[in-house]
Amino acid sequence: MKITIAQQNYHIGNFPRNKTLICNAIEEAKSQGSDLVIFSELCIPGYPPLDLLDRIDFIEKCTQTVDEIAKECKGIAAIIGSPVINRNPEGKKLFNTAYLLSEGKILFSVNKALLPTYDIFDEYRYFEPGNQFEVIPFRGLRLALTICEDVWDEQPFDNEFEKQRLYSVSPVRELMKHKPDIIINISASPFSHTKTHARDNIFISKSKKYKVPLINVNQTGANTELIFNGSSLLVNANGQIVSRLPFFDEAIKTFTTDELFSGIAGDADTVQIPGPVELIHKALVTGIRDYFAKTNFRKCIIGLSGGIDSALVLCLAVEALGNENVRALLMPSRFSSETSVTDAEVLARRLDILYDIINIDKAFSTFEKELEPLFRGTQKDVTEENIQARIRAILLMAVSNKYGCILLNTSNKSEVSVGYGTLYGDMAGGLSVIGDVYKSEVYKLADYINREKEIIPHNTITKLPSAELRPGQLDTDTLPEYKILDSILYQYIELQKPAERITGEGIDRATVDSVIRMINYNEFKRYQAPPVLRVSSKSFGDGRRMPLVARY
Repeated sequence: MKITIAQQNYHIGNFPRNKTLICNAIEEAKSQGSDLVIFSELCIPGYPPLDLLDRIDFIEKCTQTVDEIAKECKGIAAIIGSPVINRNPEGKKLFNTAYLLSEGKILFSVNKALLPTYDIFDEYRYFEPGNQFEVIPFRGLRLALTICEDVWDEQPFDNEFEKQRLYSVSPVRELMKHKPDIIINISASPFSHTKTHARDNIFISKSKKYKVPLINVNQTGANTELIFNGSSLLVNANGQIVSRLPFFDEAIKTFTTDELFSGIAGDADTVQIPGPVELIHKALVTGIRDYFAKTNFRKCIIGLSGGIDSALVLCLAVEALGNENVRALLMPSRFSSETSVTDAEVLARRLDILYDIINIDKAFSTFEKELEPLFRGTQKDVTEENIQARIRAILLMAVSNKYGCILLNTSNKSEVSVGYGTLYGDMAGGLSVIGDVYKSEVYKLADYINREKEIIPHNTITKLPSAELRPGQLDTDTLPEYKILDSILYQYIELQKPAERITGEGIDRATVDSVIRMINYNEFKRYQAPPVLRVSSKSFGDGRRMPLVARY
């Protein structure tokens, strides 16, 4: 039997586009003589549809699209994912369902049993868990159809608290009672650079444990902050990866069941897992590209300071959107070093983008003059620094409004964590590109961009980081060295360790307590920050919801 897996990039709520993608893949699978084509979880509406699932017209469009696609399934079967109304008056009003379509109709359906309710996931808000576990007889084989987390009941956990989470049922274990020949898993699994190998190991361990081959079909592309890396897998009964589809790209692959049952470890076109830096780079480019494509924007603007953060964001934006769609504004002040301006101009010219220079000193002096009566007798402090940041935001937003450019935010995760940024100033923007990238990772990404030739000026990478808002200012005036800071942040945010368990070279308890105070105090700033492209297992935004008024 021939099976096709379709790794595609869906757009939430864009039913005509999603239907066209799916139907084109069905036709391609037919042309290759395929018997079955498999798509990803909730491919009909796109993932995650969130509160659109509360709209009856949205669900009706899902149902209509499923019926239309079923009519295309003549001489071939397809597995698709869609929300379905729960006709039982008890429980939630929807199921997260996988359909088997064939000869113009629905032959079989399976409802997702394990609904994630952690981090960015809140599926139990919308869906009733399934409780029926049956295999599908198809062309002489018995197929165990599962949806994403239904095979993750033995997944590795990120932190000690999650280890306490137990599942009341194991869908795969229940399905194994019916002796399936193949496990099929359709998923919409967001990218996290810390979970790439762990995700593979889930599928490998299941195949090895039950001696059954497994097919995983994951979506790719990005929807707002969530980025999906694809990397769909074929795993044989020995737990060996037979084939892997590309990372962050659409792909359609047809194979024979003999390849799954042969026990051969792999084929010539199996895609290897790139290193974490390359994966983060690909993810961020994908996130920018799809955010603009799916919101119908084309152009962006960036405040280019001569520092490494804005340099990195500029390079990512040019790769994602093309240099003709990226412009920069250089806004030096009396505190800007000459090399910062020079480095910024060099980078802009190397990338061949449109850039302008506006010195903010005149505007800043006007503010100082107007505020002098109110501030007389006080010392200059962070107030004056913030005024400079907000002047720059006004200038950037003026260009954004005039020319229809989305302002890209350039704050990194280290800064966002401890509030090292100005509300309505450098925290402004329509999309936070590196808000889930620690400063130490920023340097690695800059080196990756320069891997073949120098694009980001060497001086931008090697100079000591500074906001340049007062004479001689350095980030380390108020923050620990980034190597120490990032270690504390990772342990506290991603691993959710309490202060007394945070350890490492150069880390002492006083520093840990100081950093945690800054994290907690600055929660109010993050509430007003733009959406953050998610590349880790715990990003700011929907994945980390903290009360503003808590004292903890």
